[in-house]
This record gives sequence, structure tokens and C-alpha cells, in this order.
Amino acid sequence: MRETTTRISSAEVTRQEEFCEKISELLTAQPKEHLAYVDTYGCQQNEADSERIRGYLKAMGYGFTTDENAADVIVINTCAIREHAEDRVFGNIGALVHAKRRHPGQIICLCGCMAQEPTVTEKIKTSYRHVDLVFGPHALWRFPELLYRVITRRGRVFETPDEAGSIAEGIPVVRQDGVKAWVSIMYGCNNFCTYCIVPYVRGRERSRLPEDVVAECRQLVAEGYKDITLLGQNVNSYGKDLGLEVDFADLLAEIDAIEGDFLIRFMTSHPKDASQKLFDVMGRCKKVAPVFHLPVQAGNDRVLKAMNRVYNRSEYLDKVRRLRQAVPGVVITSDIIVGFPGETTPEFEDTLSLVEEVEYDALFTFIFSPRPGTPAAEMDDPIPMAEKKANFQRLVDTQNAISAKKHAAYVGRTLRCLIDGVCEEEGFALTARTPGNRLVRVKEGGKELIGTFQTIAITGSNTWSLWGELAQA
Repeated sequence: MRETTTRISSAEVTRQEEFCEKISELLTAQPKEHLAYVDTYGCQQNEADSERIRGYLKAMGYGFTTDENAADVIVINTCAIREHAEDRVFGNIGALVHAKRRHPGQIICLCGCMAQEPTVTEKIKTSYRHVDLVFGPHALWRFPELLYRVITRRGRVFETPDEAGSIAEGIPVVRQDGVKAWVSIMYGCNNFCTYCIVPYVRGRERSRLPEDVVAECRQLVAEGYKDITLLGQNVNSYGKDLGLEVDFADLLAEIDAIEGDFLIRFMTSHPKDASQKLFDVMGRCKKVAPVFHLPVQAGNDRVLKAMNRVYNRSEYLDKVRRLRQAVPGVVITSDIIVGFPGETTPEFEDTLSLVEEVEYDALFTFIFSPRPGTPAAEMDDPIPMAEKKANFQRLVDTQNAISAKKHAAYVGRTLRCLIDGVCEEEGFALTARTPGNRLVRVKEGGKELIGTFQTIAITGSNTWSLWGELAQA
């Protein structure tokens, strides 16, 4: 893999716009509606990438559908973090052979993290011959050119360059939500946790220029977006590659200074780079939401070292303590892997006791999934799966009790929340989010409230959400 980040010139991005125009001309010559379906798996970064893919497709003249049988172009944007996600993708790709038989001109594209894995690319070449285009994250900015090659040559195209990654500005974006927006501030990862495939498929850490990030956020606020989430595999590392003496805390402060009524969120943070400066800036800023996703992964020092997490239990707990001092009432969430190779039940109980000590508001929990090509996939693992599943259930039960207790403490409070959608659950009209990103089901209210901040009286709760009523003026 090459180590040098490439910054794509405006001329090269303009060249992709020219390919969009060429495809648009080809579609215009065919008197019918042309539709595309973008199916996204995985993290918010993938969602942000799909918004750029939709931006390109719209510029080409495509409308959008969620019906695979109606689509002229299908783009499957994939995730490689867990084996289950890959299995789902392969299952869905296999099923698309029937849609393509009914619609022989249909173009099927596979992109995202899975596409960057050599084993996956080879499998697609040999076993899924109905897939026309495969491209990795590094080639996303060239999607119009690659699709044009498929359309005009009718041959299969595979574009998965082995490189550190690139930064391309000016790609069009189609966002699916007029209230919330994702903004990628950096790409890639330098941490090489032993269980994680991301550095191999997403490349090295590379930061967008601060003025480009701030300009995008300012435009989003002008367009009426109320909830902006800054994205990166490790946002706390932002700016280290730029040589500008601007770090993530500085960037937060710049965005916070934009005029308007909106919230700033971010994810994901690596504990080793979560600094006191960042905590202090969060405490001072008016628009930075009081929520911090701080993945711990495990609570045992031997396991953390085997994971290459570069911190220990004590250091992590100290950062949690200092975060809570700087940001009173902060909502803290985390990720935990159960059953890392060789993790014994006594070692797992260190994780359980850490969860009980921190009292997270919510957890994202996983049983270890080996990723081919990572060091952890080759580690000896004598622990039976039945033991891992039992430990996993203990963790879930423990966190559910904590979440239920924390949510119950909201009852009787009145909070300023962002109304963000229609609630499908019977007895409720709308959904909202607290500043700490807790889900609130609102009993009544019209769709015209979506995208506005409202005062909500919290009247009830369960393990996973709150519910409430619009407060009387």
C-alpha cells in the first residue's frame, strides 16, 4: 500500500462531472424514466459515501427507487466489519441474479469496504458474474468514469487500487434527510487494532482542510439542517496529517461559531486521543451536543493489549472521569467486543465491572467476528462459543438494567428536543432526540414540526427510549 495521501485536483473532479454529462446524454436519448437504487450497509461513513454516490447519480439523470426490479442501476455499498454483514451482502447479491434476468440491461455495482478486500473481489469475479462494476472506497470519486466504461463497453470493471487514500472536494451530494446531515471530516485509520479491517480497506488517516469542513457545515446550516454529525474513523486524530496546528477541538470551536440554531455531534473517538482540550472545548461550546461515543472494547488490560488499543483500564476510566467533570450531564456510549480470542470469563468480568462502574447510557455490543487479513483472525482461541454467548448475554442484561435506570431518571423533566421524524409506533405521532441523542416518542403533533426544536415533557421510559408530550406554552 502506498503511504502518501492524494488530494484530487478540481480539474479531475470536473472531469468526473463531464462523465456525468455524457451519461445524461445517453439516458436522454432513451425516452423513459431511469432509476437507481443505492443499498447501504454498515456505519455512518458508508451512509455519507452513499450520499455522494446518489449525488453523482442525480447529476447523471437518474431518479431513485427502493425497488430492485425497477432499477436500471443498483449500487450496493458494503461493510466489512463483521462476518454477518458480509454474509448478508453476498446473499443479497446472489438474489439479484433474478432481477437481472428480468431486466438484462440492469447494471449492478458493488462498492465500499468489502469491495476493497482481495478475497471478495476474486469471489465476485468467479461466482457472481452478474455484477458489472466493483470499486473500493479509494475509487468512489471516479464513479462516473467507471460507470461510463460499463455502459459504453458492456464489460465488467474492477477498480480497487491499493493506496493510502485520497481527498476529493466538490462531489455532489444527495442527502436523504432534511434535518440531519453527515459531514466526513477525515477518512481512514492509523490505529491497526488487531481485530479491525478498516485500515486495510479505508487506507491511512487523511483530513479534509478545515476551511472545507467549515464551509460545508455553514452551507448546511443555511439550508436549514439542525443536526450535523462530523464523521471519521477516529475524529480525535483530525488534523495530525495537515501540519496546520489545527486539531479536532479547534475544528469543533470553529463550527460552533457558525451563526444559527443547530447541534453538532461527532463519531467515532479513540480513547487514546481523547484530550483534556477536547473535553474543555465541549464544555464551553453552546452547540456541541453533550454526548460522547467513547469505544472501550474491553475492560481487561491483557485483552486491551492484545487488541492493540494502546490504553489500559485505568487510563480509560480517568478520561471518563475528566470528561464528566468538563461536560456535566454528558451522555456516554461505547462499543464492546465479547469473546476476543483467548478472553477468559474472569477477563470478561473485568469488562462487566467496568460497565457497572461507568454506567453507560447505551452500548453497542458484539461477539468477536474474525476478519481475514487481521492479526486477531490468526490468534489461538480455545474458548467455546457457548461460553462467549453466555457472557454476551450477561453484558446485555447488565447494560439493559443500567439504560432502563438512566432513562427512568428523565421522567418528570422538560427538555428541548429536536423533532426528527414520524413515529410508526401506535399511540405516538413523532420522534425526537434529546441533546444527548436519546430517542423520544412524542404522543401528538403534526409533521410540520419536523426539523424544529420543541420543549417536551418526559412522561415515561423503557430500556431503549423515552416518551413524552409537547409542553404547554
